[in-house]
Amino acid sequence: MVQYNPKDWITFIFRFHKSDTFRQLIPMMITIGLYSYAVAYLEIEFWKLSDDSHVKNITVMHGMVGFVISLLLVFRTNTAYDRWWEGRKHWGALVNNSRNLALKLSAYLQEEGDRNYFRKLIPNYASFLQKHLADEETALMLIEGLDLELDHHKHRPNQIAKMLFQKANDLYTSGKISGDQLIVINAELQSFTDICGACERIKNTPIPYSYSSFIKKFIFIYVMTLPFGYVFNLGYYVIPVVVFIFYVLASLELIAEEIEDPFGDDANDLPTKKIAANIKKHVEEIL
Repeated sequence: MVQYNPKDWITFIFRFHKSDTFRQLIPMMITIGLYSYAVAYLEIEFWKLSDDSHVKNITVMHGMVGFVISLLLVFRTNTAYDRWWEGRKHWGALVNNSRNLALKLSAYLQEEGDRNYFRKLIPNYASFLQKHLADEETALMLIEGLDLELDHHKHRPNQIAKMLFQKANDLYTSGKISGDQLIVINAELQSFTDICGACERIKNTPIPYSYSSFIKKFIFIYVMTLPFGYVFNLGYYVIPVVVFIFYVLASLELIAEEIEDPFGDDANDLPTKKIAANIKKHVEEIL
């Protein structure tokens, strides 16, 4: 995730980060510019259309549908940001629940072996959840510090959660914690799977294809018809104007596409690796 100072306007204006939509859209912007030049040349030099041509009235359509396209893009970006923010809230809950579980176990457990088990396994849940959501495939993995293996062909977070529940039950049956204490830590243990399921719902339920496809087609048709009407008022200056309008509209769609899946490796995705590392640091401090 990009770290930045929101008050540094100069940096925002004059610096182009690798994740900026400008770089991604340069080929299409050049194409749109050449297309706009061709339309302007045909209308001004070849066809020599007069100012009273009916083609000039096409701008009326742009005025009417411009409001519609703005509403669609606002809904699109808001929906994508809601998914990004919901993912951040779930990972924030994972941080808090990992700390709470570690704090309670720190008070309950006396044997160093039991404390070490949870010291290693709790942070590993966050780490494997991050890999699971990012679709990072690895071979059969060993959990550092413990004689335990995970099979990547199976649901890895579920395997960790099962080990945590099994260990908690073993502590209860061996008399190391009471039934009331088991009930107290059960909420945090259960929350891990709840958070995993919520994150999987975000990842596996993208914006419907028909909606996303319609917006792209709408933007394309809207931009491609702009030069025909505005050439009469702007002349060849229609080229930078149309390119800029395309850049703004297409950038909103690209931004929405990037943040609607917040668990990848894009520059604006959630810093899940860093969050998992913080969980490891805090749990080890507590236990």
